[in-house]
Amino acid sequence: MFQSDELMTRILIVDDEPDFASGISELLELKGHTVVSTNTVAAGRDALLTGRPDAVLLDLMLPDGSGLELLDAFDQHRPEKVVIITGHSGVKNLIGGMAGDGVSYMKKPIEPRELLSLIGEIRTSGDAVASSSNGHFGLMVGDSEPMQKVYTTIQRVAQTDSTVFVQGESGTGKELVAEAIHRLSGVTGEFVPVNCGSLSKDLLSSQLFGHEKGSFTGANRRHTGFFERAHGGTLFLDEITEMPLEMQTHLLRALETGHILRVGAEKELPVSARLIAATNRDPAQAVTDGKLREDLYFRLRVFPIVLPPLRERGDDINLLARHFLDQLNDKHGASRTFGDADLAMLRRHAWPGNVRELKHTVHRAYILSDDDTVAVPDRFDEDLPNDIEGLRVGRSIADVEKDLILATLRHHDGNKKAAAASLGISLKTLYNRLKSYGEEDRDD
Repeated sequence: MFQSDELMTRILIVDDEPDFASGISELLELKGHTVVSTNTVAAGRDALLTGRPDAVLLDLMLPDGSGLELLDAFDQHRPEKVVIITGHSGVKNLIGGMAGDGVSYMKKPIEPRELLSLIGEIRTSGDAVASSSNGHFGLMVGDSEPMQKVYTTIQRVAQTDSTVFVQGESGTGKELVAEAIHRLSGVTGEFVPVNCGSLSKDLLSSQLFGHEKGSFTGANRRHTGFFERAHGGTLFLDEITEMPLEMQTHLLRALETGHILRVGAEKELPVSARLIAATNRDPAQAVTDGKLREDLYFRLRVFPIVLPPLRERGDDINLLARHFLDQLNDKHGASRTFGDADLAMLRRHAWPGNVRELKHTVHRAYILSDDDTVAVPDRFDEDLPNDIEGLRVGRSIADVEKDLILATLRHHDGNKKAAAASLGISLKTLYNRLKSYGEEDRDD
């Protein structure tokens, strides 16, 4: 079940709640991990026989017994991380040392960030060596010369505490680079990714630096900001040029002094977190355009890494396409492949959306394929309808979104699953939108 030659974290989930197991599996797979999900003690034991996972998420109450029975199956090949998951309070005190040392406990409902933090502590043998094997480098996929140079650069800078500035077009994998540096650095703290474009302007200081209870209306308790959470680890600030200029001043001070001040606090706190920033803009142009402070720019570019666009990565296009298809095959128990003509078509496309666009294209093609050979569209923009009114002064974003959704649904002859995949949204989101439009009764 587990592909031991891939340099990624292999996770076994043993839980009999299908919604919980599928949700956690999807979350972990989106982060690049290999996941096998089972729902009984017997199935979990069989999964352990096929390969040793790096981590096991284990429910206690299973249909055919207790999850604790699997602890004996680990023998001398115990996974690096065992997390006992339960919906019952007090389990840790109840079973005490029965589970042995090095076992973590999480109570449902699980906080995704807490789970990802636990998984992020794992250092697999492949990550420790950090060599590129079989086209894989940690969570990154690619064997082209430009990517080999990136891997070498990552290995070198990971052994230092230097600030890193990652530049690359949208969809090139900047967060994966940051996470690879974090994993290889050997630090014990969290990897904390932050998209600066999604931060609330009014609460930005609180989100980054935290706040004290009572510091403003609604501050009912002390809040730990991103900097503190990354103490002893890595803070990744994506889309740094989307951060307001006045906040960039505070960020620069935190970087220069190694101290932060919570909103409403009187005393600064020392923090020690490696900073990795990223942008999809030309940073020098961003300075000229007033989007990035010049002094912050020079502070960030201690060690720049420039990611190549997918169109410059040659055979990596087909390597990545097969990788994404393999992930879908593993998830759905299928064995679909690409034909030579389809791989050639993928290779010729310019991929303006880079790896992200390729992944979505493979996913859509997989959904729309009826047999074991996955066919890609003759035109990659064929799922983008051209019969919508588009943007003009006076039209709201909601109206434009509605037109796009309904036109995409018409393009796919009412097939909601295909339309949702084409739009890059979940089926549930599509149904919610259609319900708000009064279109929920349309036939698939």
